[in-house]
Amino acid sequence: MRTPFVAGNWKMNKTVAEARDLVFKMSMQLREIAGVEKVLCPPFTSLVAVSALLEGTDIGLGAQNMYWEEKGAFTGEVSPPMVKEFCRYVILGHSERRAYFGETDQTVNRKLISAQTFDLTPIVCVGETLDEYESSRTREVVARQTSQSLRDVDPAFAPRIVVAYEPVWAIGTGKASTADNANAVVKDIIRPALAELFGAETAQAIRVLYGGSVTAANAAEYFSQPDIDGALVGGASLKIDEFAAIVKAASK
Repeated sequence: MRTPFVAGNWKMNKTVAEARDLVFKMSMQLREIAGVEKVLCPPFTSLVAVSALLEGTDIGLGAQNMYWEEKGAFTGEVSPPMVKEFCRYVILGHSERRAYFGETDQTVNRKLISAQTFDLTPIVCVGETLDEYESSRTREVVARQTSQSLRDVDPAFAPRIVVAYEPVWAIGTGKASTADNANAVVKDIIRPALAELFGAETAQAIRVLYGGSVTAANAAEYFSQPDIDGALVGGASLKIDEFAAIVKAASK
């Protein structure tokens, strides 16, 4: 059985004071929900403050990105040891990083290998754009991203990886993919690509999330699908009751 997994990606939102307030109120609800791996991913500036508030709870902390080098002259970047000091998780290859900051399957793979080295649990994002979706290239794009982003990983580490299928055309648009369609992409494209890399048994052990306009209203529909193991939540993760309802839906 794959343990349900729900992560909240706050993106570029909340000052440190706002993050403290949100986590203080949100954690009271999240701590009451069992059977789900719960993760909050605030901006880098809030990691220290949020880490202190989550200490002693079953709520994990994740970073939204990192560079692959351990240290050096890389102005503006954050290294794996810096992330590891406070976090257990890290999001890699989010579509916004790919679209706005030039990340590729190759750079995502370098970060993944570094996450493996520093014992961080990676949440690796894959997903097609609207143009790719409308031109029937979903299989080609998602299979390539999965295969190239996750190549050269130690098979023993592979079950630690979390994959997030996030169709770019559904992120922040309100146009969520149907649950059936999302499950089909995971079952027919992502898991076969994982099986080619790590074998069928490991492919079935790796958790795959859905992300893209997930709300309290539609979460249960996604979580009822056999190949969807949770969600990477964007905007709704900034709303206390909404995010708690999504986590609760995963626990069922």
